[in-house]
Amino acid sequence: MGSRKRGLGRRIDGLAKWLLRFRIVSGPARIISNSRIAWSLVSRLDRIRTRRQRDRIAKAILPEHVSIIMDGNRRFAWNMSLETEIGHRHGKEKLKHVMEWVLDLGVPYLTVYALSTENLSSRDPEELDSLYDLYVTGLNEISEDPKIHSRNVKVRVAGRLDLLPKRVRDAISNAEEKTSNYSSFTFTVCLAYGGREEIVDAVKEVARDHACGKLKLEQINTEEISNRLYDAEIPDPDLVIRTSGEERVSNFLLWQIAYSELYFTDVHWPSFSKSVLYDAIETFQMRRRRFGR
Repeated sequence: MGSRKRGLGRRIDGLAKWLLRFRIVSGPARIISNSRIAWSLVSRLDRIRTRRQRDRIAKAILPEHVSIIMDGNRRFAWNMSLETEIGHRHGKEKLKHVMEWVLDLGVPYLTVYALSTENLSSRDPEELDSLYDLYVTGLNEISEDPKIHSRNVKVRVAGRLDLLPKRVRDAISNAEEKTSNYSSFTFTVCLAYGGREEIVDAVKEVARDHACGKLKLEQINTEEISNRLYDAEIPDPDLVIRTSGEERVSNFLLWQIAYSELYFTDVHWPSFSKSVLYDAIETFQMRRRRFGR
């Protein structure tokens, strides 16, 4: 379906380029393309399409848990000739919108991948420092946001948090503490996180429990490991979305996404739109129907 649409799009683009060679067409085309009325019409049509798409997906079974690998802040900034830090700021603001869209759909769990354990050693210290400042600001904003409290959003942060600076850990504790009694929606941010590291930490805990006699050898199974993951009470993701064109999971929730649907989009994270989210969910629904799940 996607390749058919892309093929049609290429043919339309080719026809448009051919027509623009003729002066009688190119003149009016340029006027229309620069017209506020034309762009207003396009914007309105896009809003109508998005509303119809939302109504469509709302009638089918929605994923219970959506996870997002937020990739492309730096590439977004480079493409716009902006500083990397500006790209990360745009990404932070985009996350607020995406959480609202997910909340409005009634999906109860959202997990995002913000910083991997690999990033801690591969990123420039200056860039990391500005990221830490953004996390502090973002977490403190969340803890005071009236929408978070009115909609009973529980905030959780998962990862090897001891690797993070104290100011980030303090902001995490503040956000988690102020939302700890909520249960309508769970928002999890993965910071200093690695899927392999999470499995290693769970296995170490199993080994400790076995060594001290709490767990017999024959009792060790997938459930025992699942119960020792960073946020064991959250269901496994139904849908994982990755932005910015990369088609890999990059050490994200490796244990939990064994049966998740994966959706990849070329859009950089700061440019992620409501229609892209709806496309991902609609694709998830079509796949589930096709395979009878």
